[in-house]
Amino acid sequence: MEDPVLLTGAGGRVGRAILDGIGDEYDWRLYDLEPPAPGTLPDGVSDDDVYVGDVTDREALREAVEGVGAVVHLAGDPRPNAPWDSVLANNVDGTHAVFETAAAAGVEKVAFASSNHAVGAYETDERTPELYRTDDDYRLDGTELPRPSNEYGVSKATGEVIGRYFHDHTDLSVVCVRIGNLTEDHPPVEYERGQAMWLSHRDCAHLFDRCLQAEYDFEIVYGISDNERKYYSIDRAREVLGYEPRDDSAAYTFDGEPLE
Repeated sequence: MEDPVLLTGAGGRVGRAILDGIGDEYDWRLYDLEPPAPGTLPDGVSDDDVYVGDVTDREALREAVEGVGAVVHLAGDPRPNAPWDSVLANNVDGTHAVFETAAAAGVEKVAFASSNHAVGAYETDERTPELYRTDDDYRLDGTELPRPSNEYGVSKATGEVIGRYFHDHTDLSVVCVRIGNLTEDHPPVEYERGQAMWLSHRDCAHLFDRCLQAEYDFEIVYGISDNERKYYSIDRAREVLGYEPRDDSAAYTFDGEPLE
């Protein structure tokens, strides 16, 4: 993509993983509540490419989105236990503001960071812990209805619906990525669920790179590595986006060390 890419929530965990992995490959504009720490900007990103503002600030968003070809929307309150007033403002109203301003500016595509919490209630007592084990073939593939596990998950499911609305009524291409458990060095080895939904930093960066490069209409995909333990299918991400993850939580011992 030759046009600039706007990255909202650039200072968060997912934003850092993306910038660390593919920071040199795009003309980025970074949007966040706080300016980045000195010395942390990727090569080629200047202070002029940094926009500081609330994600519900449409005037600031309009300035940031002008002339961009795509938006990677990560901004919002990331706390699973966040109170409703916060997720309503930051994750629902903020997501609507991003899609609205992107569509009005003629942006080509938006990659929206949804969450495993949008479907967390599928993990019922009757399914767990077998759901997290290699001999269980139960899979969520993105075609199922949301079943949020908390109000944060409600806000992410709502964000997916907002994305669907703007795709159907404007020219936006939209992909919603239900992100699993993102950690940098190794999977959360102490519990099975974390291994089943692990997403490594390099697979995260690669996945969002494919969101920017691939052609699609509206998609919901799962953002996990190619784990031997899994209950999210990554088949749709492979098929539509060309996602080819390189990591697997099974490659690590239970003390976090990689297997030889």
